[in-house]
Formats: sequence, structure tokens, C-alpha cells
Amino acid sequence: MQKDQVYATETSKSTKEFAQSLGAVAKKYGFVIHNENNMDMAHSFGKHGAEVAEGFDLHMIQICKPEKAAKSLSGNPERAILMPKFIMTFTKDGKTQIRFLSFSEANIRAVVDDDLFPASLVETFAKIRSMIDEAR
Repeated sequence: MQKDQVYATETSKSTKEFAQSLGAVAKKYGFVIHNENNMDMAHSFGKHGAEVAEGFDLHMIQICKPEKAAKSLSGNPERAILMPKFIMTFTKDGKTQIRFLSFSEANIRAVVDDDLFPASLVETFAKIRSMIDEAR
């Protein structure tokens, strides 16, 4: 039985270098980084007056395939609850850690009553994991 999964890997690239590499890889497959200008959470928190620890470098990278998302959401806007896909990066022990959460087909089906969406979203999750590996 397929389960929800936290995909965890690392790279010797900095968080910024990884995001740039991921952007280039994503573009090859019709994806985009939706939040390029505000994925650095230290900057984002700072804009709202919140202080973070010295060296805080969490990046929340939102990845999207606009053409597929537009078609999917036009077909069923209830799918939107599971559409934002974030890849998290942060530094630990001198390496950039990468995390991506994907959901099982059964859990997707439990959240959105839709015959086509679960299998399609599981395929998208797999593609994002492969893009992460290519960008590392």
C-alpha cells in the first residue's frame, strides 16, 4: 500500500544554487517556480517584522505546472486544496537539505472526491521527486 511520503535528500549546492538548478530543470518539463521572489523565508519573515536566528536559510519553493494546474482546477476547483506543492530547503551540517511531502493516492481520494485527480497528482509528485534528483 502506498503511503504519504517525506522525500528527503541533500546536495552540496547552496539553497540558492539548488533553487536555480531546480528552476532550470523544472522549465524543461513545463514547470515553474511560482514564488521565486519570496521563497527565502528569512526575507519573508523580516518583511513582516519577525526576527529569525542568525544563519536562518529556510527556502519554501513552490513548484507549479501552470498548464496542467489551470486545466485541472477548471475541471474541479475542489482540487485546489492539494495543488500547492512546496519543496523545502535548509542547511544542516554544511549541506543543503531538501524535503518534499507527497500524499498517497488513497489519501488524495479521501480529501477530494474525484476519479481522475488522485492518479494524476501521484504522477506529478513522482515527477517533482525526479526533478529534485536532477537538480541536486
